[in-house]
Amino acid sequence: MSRSVAVLTVDQRSSRLGPDLVPATVDALSGVPMLLPFERTAGDEFQGVTDDPATLPRIVERLLREDAWNIGIGIGVIDDPAPETARAGRGPAYLAAREAVTTAKGSPWHLRVCGEDPDVRSLETTLWLWAAVLGRRTERGWEVADLVDGADSVLTYQEAAERLGVTQSAVSQRAQAAGIVEGRRARELASALTARLLGQDA
Repeated sequence: MSRSVAVLTVDQRSSRLGPDLVPATVDALSGVPMLLPFERTAGDEFQGVTDDPATLPRIVERLLREDAWNIGIGIGVIDDPAPETARAGRGPAYLAAREAVTTAKGSPWHLRVCGEDPDVRSLETTLWLWAAVLGRRTERGWEVADLVDGADSVLTYQEAAERLGVTQSAVSQRAQAAGIVEGRRARELASALTARLLGQDA
């Protein structure tokens, strides 16, 4: 028996020119529910496996925000029984993730989605367009996004304004400039497309 999953293989860009970012990022992602948690595989690369459609966009958002990674996503099956660690897995999804991270180096937003299902192109396109929205966010935009649209915080604009010591109008303006509504829709669409690819859309 095999199961459909998303394998993420991620490697650090220009790793020889800066500090090793893998430990901090893997630690930051340790609280994300995964089928197989992220772990370093070799050198400046780490890998993890998820079968949760809602989890994939959250991971991608975090990695895009850091703007330091080649992100490869392989959609497909892995061999059962599932291994104890991500790097011990086998199957088409792993091969697709390897192809994806290799080609991500020369792709828009350093991100690729590969797999046998033709719909992987739709997911990849959605993530690229979402990346364009996230790429224009300033630190102030992310500050607001973390409060009103974060994984751990969903405040109202008024509550966010009180937290930040600004007016509600200022929060609204920052949210609009940050594309928070567009980003939320992109995340929802990415989740729905992932569910379809994993056979969970029913």
